[in-house]
Amino acid sequence: MADLVRFGVSIPDDLLDKFDGLISKKGYTNRSEAIRDLIRDRLVEDQWTETAHDVVGTATVVYNHEQSDLAQKLTEIQHKKHNLIVSAVHVHLDKHNCLEVLIMRGKAEDVKKIGELLISTRGVKHGKITMTTTGKELD
Repeated sequence: MADLVRFGVSIPDDLLDKFDGLISKKGYTNRSEAIRDLIRDRLVEDQWTETAHDVVGTATVVYNHEQSDLAQKLTEIQHKKHNLIVSAVHVHLDKHNCLEVLIMRGKAEDVKKIGELLISTRGVKHGKITMTTTGKELD
């Protein structure tokens, strides 16, 4: 672990009050850890803008499995990009609707493209890509 460095930050009182309220709701015990998490989050976000950077992410889709060929189309997309998909979870939400969560790993550009392709498939009711990091660059 790297050495800790102390530094000062100037911030308006009202903004600090809002920040303190937010970190309290989120369960942080001190400002330092909350600020470290904010910095890490921004660094991870930056990794996703570097298209050749290795990343990890999830694509979550909700769809009606009774819609003509939709489940098959989603499966075909996954098979074509099997090298990016680490794992998939399929959940039956009710009689008609299913949820799939795909864990993906690869270059940021490739992971984004497969996630967007799945989400934009006709018949998908809702989808979301969640981006994270492999953790190699973060302490």
